[in-house]
Amino acid sequence: MSSSELVGVVGLGVSNRPLVPFLLAQGHKVAVFDRRPTKDIEQDLITLGVTGVSVYGGGDYLRALAHEPVATVYLTPGMRKYGPELDQLRQRGIRFSSEMELFMQRCPAPVIGITGSAGKTTTTTLVGESLRRDGRRPVFVGGNIGQPLLPRLSEIAADSWVVLELSSFQLELLRQSPHGAALLNLAPNHLDIHRDYQDYKAAKANIARFQSKEDWVVLPYSDDEVLSLVKDTDGRRVFFSLEQEIPHGAYVSDGRLWWRGGNGGMAVINQSDLKLIGAHNVANALAAIAIVASAGGDVRAAAEVLQHFSGVPHRLEVVREVGGVTYINDSIATAPDRTRAALAAIRQPMVLLLGGYDKKLNYDTLGEALRHSTVRMVVAMGEIQEIIRDMVNRYTDIEVRSADNFDDAVAEASRQARPGEVVLLSPAAASYDMFSNFEARGQRFRELVGMLNHSRSGLIE
Repeated sequence: MSSSELVGVVGLGVSNRPLVPFLLAQGHKVAVFDRRPTKDIEQDLITLGVTGVSVYGGGDYLRALAHEPVATVYLTPGMRKYGPELDQLRQRGIRFSSEMELFMQRCPAPVIGITGSAGKTTTTTLVGESLRRDGRRPVFVGGNIGQPLLPRLSEIAADSWVVLELSSFQLELLRQSPHGAALLNLAPNHLDIHRDYQDYKAAKANIARFQSKEDWVVLPYSDDEVLSLVKDTDGRRVFFSLEQEIPHGAYVSDGRLWWRGGNGGMAVINQSDLKLIGAHNVANALAAIAIVASAGGDVRAAAEVLQHFSGVPHRLEVVREVGGVTYINDSIATAPDRTRAALAAIRQPMVLLLGGYDKKLNYDTLGEALRHSTVRMVVAMGEIQEIIRDMVNRYTDIEVRSADNFDDAVAEASRQARPGEVVLLSPAAASYDMFSNFEARGQRFRELVGMLNHSRSGLIE
């Protein structure tokens, strides 16, 4: 890409904000396109110290993009990568890229990339903390977690450890794979953005699609869907398993988590010593052990982290006990598979908060899980509350109550919960109909639970 050519940056969100000054510093001409009003975009650019950039805002921003002589277009991760205007650009031979692809092209250190439909953040955090505890190299953690690492390229050396959580959106446009990769699991998600489930899976497959024989990928041992997705990779395969001992990888045996590599097997940690709850988190811990070992890290450092790590916020996070009722924040559950994992992890009777934004997902598997769960009551909320009500009624005899908004839903759950029970926020849906993201939803849950009185009669006024 010549520095004299015009570069289009589409969407000025978290990922693309540092991209604009980076491209300008490289000598490129830059035009910014965003659905927000032009004045708002210009104000954001001023806060970034950026001037002299063409800005196209409003509902016709993609139409403006199609009429500009851009040579390369950097798309923000969470937007649809198809449509009339983008397809027109493809027909003209315009190259599409992303902040993540640019970072991986420029990063001097080998990258460890972690993806999956669930467990990405927990596993990425465990790996990052374990490598920091190892202490032999600088560690940089980013991608879909924390802040973009593009502005920190100058700090990263060839011998650094770089660990990236990678979403399907970030993987979608990649034409190279990380040196070390992990694909934890697969389940339908983000079907409001991807064309269909096959499109979603194809994006996930990029985590290993372009690997060479010098690379490696960590995979669930008995997950045929995942294994078939990466069957053509040249990367060395390393496995983790909850069900059986395996010749090379991490597994559970005799109540302990083991690692078996080229130098034989070693017990890493007793399962009872894990602070994380739920079988899905045991799988995350096994994957983290396999990744750390494959990256050349010290598995004993991973053991120390696992003994003390109690979880990432908004992921089965115990918020508070009030009047004998435990309130658990699992706002990260933006799809049915995450909620199923939460139901399997909790044994007490539950009042379950379900619902939110419609991502065009199927909820039948959640209905089956509810049938075998300890859920006593569901409080349905948000855009899909009727879908939730219908699903619960088709599969179970669980009582369903509806709430007009999130605050009312939490108040209703609190009124209905009994001592010894759990109120679980695990919505199985995105938050966009009520909040900007799942973190904001989880934070509001914390705030509301903090306001509860001990009679559980509702929220303190």
